[in-house]
Amino acid sequence: MNQLTEYNESTFESIKHINEYGNEYWLARELQTMLGYKEWRLFAAVIEKAQIACSQSNNSINSNFGVYPKIVKTGVSTKTIIDYKLSRYACYLIVQNANPRFEAVALGQTYFAVQTRKMELSEEEYSKLTEDEKRLYRRKQTKDGNKILYKIAREKGVKNFDRFTNAGYKGLYNGETANDIAKRKGLRYREDILDNMSSVELGANIFRITQTEALLEKQEEPNEQVATNTHYKVGKAVRDTIKNLGGTMPEELPTPKRSLKEIEKEELKKIETK
Repeated sequence: MNQLTEYNESTFESIKHINEYGNEYWLARELQTMLGYKEWRLFAAVIEKAQIACSQSNNSINSNFGVYPKIVKTGVSTKTIIDYKLSRYACYLIVQNANPRFEAVALGQTYFAVQTRKMELSEEEYSKLTEDEKRLYRRKQTKDGNKILYKIAREKGVKNFDRFTNAGYKGLYNGETANDIAKRKGLRYREDILDNMSSVELGANIFRITQTEALLEKQEEPNEQVATNTHYKVGKAVRDTIKNLGGTMPEELPTPKRSLKEIEKEELKKIETK
């Protein structure tokens, strides 16, 4: 392995992969080499510690440490070895549990801590954001959450994703589909409804997304109907919770005057004119 002499983004970005859905991931065996571990058994022990930390923080091990078996040649024969597709958060946990005596581990601890921190805000930091900033932050959470949700749903047998998606909306919005919500908001054709929600409405949908993820993880056998019903039930449960707390129903929340796409375009123009 090349000696790493300075910290920079390209050190770990250079081994990052992007899958067909636009999600980033790292391969454990490539990270092993980058961090300076010569033996897989030693690095596998670090991964196990990281998985325990992941579970203890109430995050999904399967979503962050995807098992990825590989077939490799050994002379004239072949054998299957275990690898993992790691999320950025999984990489962060791994380097935190790795041997800091390795120079690359120390660099990795800095890099992944900084990058993971950029994706999260404390409650105090969030409270200081403007409403538009809160919307942008929560919109990113819904995008990231939906990527994971649809991946899990596919594994649980879902093929009709329009039906699956609308099941969640119907539960949360008292029977309204995505199209119904778009019409009520007065949106143009194919305009994204999530780009036209307040931070409060986005928060309700984030709760729907994350709780559905958690329940689908527990679904033992692939079954599209079960998964779709689960999405509806979670949406309905979120709605019931809002009602019991005396909150405003999602469909009664005002639609922001500007979509997030418009806000992003304005911010881009400001940058370009500087």
